Amino acid sequence: MDLNKAMIIGRLTADPETRTTPQGTSVSAFSLATNFVWNDASGQKQDKVEFHNIVAWRKLAEICAQYLKKGSKIYVEGRLQTRSWDGQDGVKRYRTEIIADNMIMLDRAGGAGSPAPASNNNSFIKDAQNTELPTIEQEVEEEEIKVENIPF
Repeated sequence: MDLNKAMIIGRLTADPETRTTPQGTSVSAFSLATNFVWNDASGQKQDKVEFHNIVAWRKLAEICAQYLKKGSKIYVEGRLQTRSWDGQDGVKRYRTEIIADNMIMLDRAGGAGSPAPASNNNSFIKDAQNTELPTIEQEVEEEEIKVENIPF
């Protein structure tokens, strides 16, 4: 069994760049900065910043384009993907990106309200009155698991 999962919380370094493919699919790309803070052996506080390339597709891309801006604090969940291309100088280039499956905005809009999540499957959305809509998981009735149905 393999696992390719990335979960990060950080701030946008610039506004998302949104485009539409020739087939009409929306795609947003942006960079997210995360900080790592620690104390070294001498007790001095150290800080390291990492930059992550994020790509969101379809409805999630449209939400990112509409609501995110430079400095926004967000949670992103997705998978790592590396792509390659030949540069203008003929050198092969590589770029590792997080393909976003889920995004939660952690900033409070206008200083009031609560974090507003967004995902490709729209499993959790807040409406204009800030009331919680049922999740997909809540809509599906839970089945009772019977011992005889377990395959091992």
